[in-house]
Amino acid sequence: MSGVTVPVLFLVFQRVETTLRVMEAIREARPSRLYVACDGPRPGDAAQASRVEEVRRRVLSLVDWPCEIKTLFQPGNLGCKVAVSRAISWFFQHEEMGIILEDDCLPAPTFFPFCEELLERYREDSRVMQVCGSNLVGAGSRRGDSYFFSAYGPIWGWASWRRAWESYDPDLVLWPKWKEEGRMKDFVLHPEELRQRSQIYDSVHAGSIDTWDYQWGASKLFNSGLSIVPSRNQVVNIGFGPQATREVPRPSFAPTSIDSLSFPLRHPSCLLRERELDLDFVRKVMAPPNRYRSPFRRLWRLLCRA
Repeated sequence: MSGVTVPVLFLVFQRVETTLRVMEAIREARPSRLYVACDGPRPGDAAQASRVEEVRRRVLSLVDWPCEIKTLFQPGNLGCKVAVSRAISWFFQHEEMGIILEDDCLPAPTFFPFCEELLERYREDSRVMQVCGSNLVGAGSRRGDSYFFSAYGPIWGWASWRRAWESYDPDLVLWPKWKEEGRMKDFVLHPEELRQRSQIYDSVHAGSIDTWDYQWGASKLFNSGLSIVPSRNQVVNIGFGPQATREVPRPSFAPTSIDSLSFPLRHPSCLLRERELDLDFVRKVMAPPNRYRSPFRRLWRLLCRA
């Protein structure tokens, strides 16, 4: 049985149960090249060190198909921002394009051929920066296509190209200039989105948030990059709970199931943002009616990385 030819980067840490569930999905897809990156345990945390070691060992033990494996196992803890961004950069140093899965993002079997086909189709099109696995609006293309284009791109299972990742800036160096010029007004769809993004990007630029993903979202937005969103949800996040990096309750808009896509894919006739679906996304995810109350502000921050 042949597998997907596009390489996969698997980002893991200490969550044994979710990691193994996602690894089983990768195992079924049988990628020809698998990259596994894992941050190191925090100093003095023996229990975490044990879990990290178990994750690393058990992931590698499940590779029982012909596969080239590369690992990036950090000896010490770098934190979310450095560990993940460095791992993705390492991945794209070796590969022109590929799929990226975190240890809490469980994909449908059709997620892999979906990404594989679209990575190749839009390989040279700089307007497209990401292929998403998640559909958070619960709607498909209004034209019956297999996917649509969005200015937003959730990272619960995604794929991209080296050319796109080259725009990534972990420190948002240009943010003060963008803010001074009022550039966010060119693409945001809601005043609350403008306020929250400004606040978050201020914190990222100041170095007070240890994360990598807000910066990726900013890179896409400020480069007019589009994301491909499947009409049927392809990835479900199974990581909400006490062991999550950011412990928040599962939001109502987070998909709880994965669906199969039909092949051959039906491609959109033109490469344009589905503005109405993006507005649905903002209303549902970024600016719910009770957005000022906890935990909804934390949930908004969780998704602002899109």
